[in-house]
Amino acid sequence: MEGPHGKKKKLLLSCKKFCVFLRAFMTLYSLLFFLGLSAQVKWKNVDSLYFPLPKSIHVYFTDQSIDTSKFRAFYVIADLKDKNLEFTTDTTFKRRLTPTQFYQKNNQPLLVVNTTFFSFETNANLSVVITNGKLVSYDNHIQTLRGKDTLLFAKYLASGIGISRRRRPDVTWLYSDSNSKWPIAFEQNPIMGKDSIGYISKFYFAPELHHFPKTEKRRGIDDKWKMQTAVGGGPVLIHNNRIRITNNEELKFAGKAINDKHPRTAMGYTGDKKLIILVVEGRNPNAGGATLTQEAQILKDLGCVEALNLDGGGSSCMLINGKETIKPSDKNGQRSIPAVFIIQTK
Repeated sequence: MEGPHGKKKKLLLSCKKFCVFLRAFMTLYSLLFFLGLSAQVKWKNVDSLYFPLPKSIHVYFTDQSIDTSKFRAFYVIADLKDKNLEFTTDTTFKRRLTPTQFYQKNNQPLLVVNTTFFSFETNANLSVVITNGKLVSYDNHIQTLRGKDTLLFAKYLASGIGISRRRRPDVTWLYSDSNSKWPIAFEQNPIMGKDSIGYISKFYFAPELHHFPKTEKRRGIDDKWKMQTAVGGGPVLIHNNRIRITNNEELKFAGKAINDKHPRTAMGYTGDKKLIILVVEGRNPNAGGATLTQEAQILKDLGCVEALNLDGGGSSCMLINGKETIKPSDKNGQRSIPAVFIIQTK
């Protein structure tokens, strides 16, 4: 008969073999994930599917996997310098429309894509919207905390992407409310705090604005973010040519949700002033979606120097000349939303 020492020796040997197998498996998984994330996606031009298009706009598609799951995505690249293109927004009041309804409402523009986060209960935008130089929607800057901090409020900055009258794009962190004509832009890291007061003003984030009513340059604060067109979302994905996902400061997703895969919508711009709009399909057998990190890497590989995540999930939808690109993930098709970004031809 085998003694207790022999059994113990066999058990230890089995444990060692399992540990070796587990380390090898994790190394292989990490390598596959890294290769999938770091290898540049190959894109195919699909302009012919969405004709007619001006020469300054192109449409690209990929179904190349970025890790071990299936993947489908489209992006549009548009030249901001083309004055025959008009970049604008449209929003609703106390109601929501599908992207196709926005398309019909706006005389069938070239492109319609979802943008802001919103409340299902009130149908209101929870992100900034600027239309024709007018601030028509404001960010939500207060969130009631949960658990042991239920009596405290988190106070944070949101983020947005804008295009100025001179067609200069910008991605930045913002404070906006109904008391100001323009949002306040913060070009440095956002500040997140918490206290028991359910009220906030611009002086919470920038107390020096009491004394410097124009611009406080030392902290990169500009109290007049003068954009002709802008939409909000979050978190920031790329800032100053670096992937910098500010999920912890912007509180858009809880905990480890930065690593969750979902349908995505994002916008960014390149150093030569090309606007890029990306939509990623997900939540179906043919498309697994993307994490925020994967989304950011794709945009950086496409040449974006700054980029912003927008509302995703069931809201993600982009129409080109009225035709869908990705398949929306809601079971009923296109989700009704309160705001869209639009490209029109003059």
